[in-house]
Amino acid sequence: MPGHSKDLTRLRIALTTFFALDGFIFAGWVVRIPAIKEQTGASASTLGLALLGVSAGAVVTMMFTGRLCRRYGSHPVTVVCGILLSLSVALPPLTHSTWALGSVLLVFGAAYGGINVAFNSAAVDLVAVLRRPIMPSFHAAFSLGGMIGAGLGGLVAGSLSPTRHLLGLTVIGLLVTAVAGRALLRYDSPVPQPAPSPQSVPGQPEEHAPRRADPRTRRLVVVFGLIALCTAYGEGALADWGTLHLEQDLDAHPGIAAAGYSCFALAMTIGRLCGTTLLERLGRTRTVVAGGTMAAVGMLVGSLAPSVWAALLGFAVTGIGLANIFPIAVERAGALAGPSGVAVASTFGYGGMLLGPPAIGFMADWFSLPIALTSVAALAAVAAVIGYGTRRATAD
Repeated sequence: MPGHSKDLTRLRIALTTFFALDGFIFAGWVVRIPAIKEQTGASASTLGLALLGVSAGAVVTMMFTGRLCRRYGSHPVTVVCGILLSLSVALPPLTHSTWALGSVLLVFGAAYGGINVAFNSAAVDLVAVLRRPIMPSFHAAFSLGGMIGAGLGGLVAGSLSPTRHLLGLTVIGLLVTAVAGRALLRYDSPVPQPAPSPQSVPGQPEEHAPRRADPRTRRLVVVFGLIALCTAYGEGALADWGTLHLEQDLDAHPGIAAAGYSCFALAMTIGRLCGTTLLERLGRTRTVVAGGTMAAVGMLVGSLAPSVWAALLGFAVTGIGLANIFPIAVERAGALAGPSGVAVASTFGYGGMLLGPPAIGFMADWFSLPIALTSVAALAAVAAVIGYGTRRATAD
């Protein structure tokens, strides 16, 4: 067990690297989806079915990974999943049918879901030992990695084929995993010591060892999973529908419309970089309540504003509001039930991200896209209400 502060710092750097690598690889794959769609000859509907392979593989693996982390430790599982993620991202451009694409995306999704549970579990352990609410900083690394991966992918899309691009991601991923994984495997998961007065530090958990899986604990884990779902719903909805709303409903230029999600993602990254400071000053409950309220107001502006610039401002406010709610929910679930709690919260969150885009689509057909996007505001408000209701469980 690393007992020295330098060891804990190295451990934090290694985990942060894996968070960033995950976002980098996933974003690199996403920007090449149009090219792979053309390569496979898939229609929009059949591509949608193939892409469900990522979701199915991730959701199924997330619960299984919690058990692996309990048995073998979250650090080795993180490294193994990092290797699998790096290898599997090279497979999609090698396919020439939607069935083959869906099959390899099952593998990619399984690695993606597995590493998310594993490194979040490892991060929960480190948060408990450091007794500082640093969980948002890890998720900020994921966001930064995603922005770099998407930006780099856009730059090379015109000069590199999907095969070469994604193979390059495999090489980068394996090299990073080799370096960061070596540092990660050097240490066992840190075990926190009981604190004599947890209330003395704002935002600090009430207890550092996961509780036994009694009915109350399981209910609390599900509640925090619902908070994660409410947050991830907004991420998925804005990723798929924000640009279309700006272009279709507000007559924005395609270039300006494309900046909509960028404003949201950048604001979320900035919010997460400031997350530790916010948690130390406000505590978990106030951060969740304030964030959910801010996101609700921002999304009402973003979806109903009559001008493009007001909508972009609303998207940015929404990103700042939602930024730290998911990390808090995952950390609390992990503190309560260990890797199993992380798995449950992550599965709920990922389910929310999957639920958002199709739910928005159905509501847009029934009403309109602006009205449909107000559901993001409604769920952000729900997250704020649930966060306030769980204030005793967050010990602040």
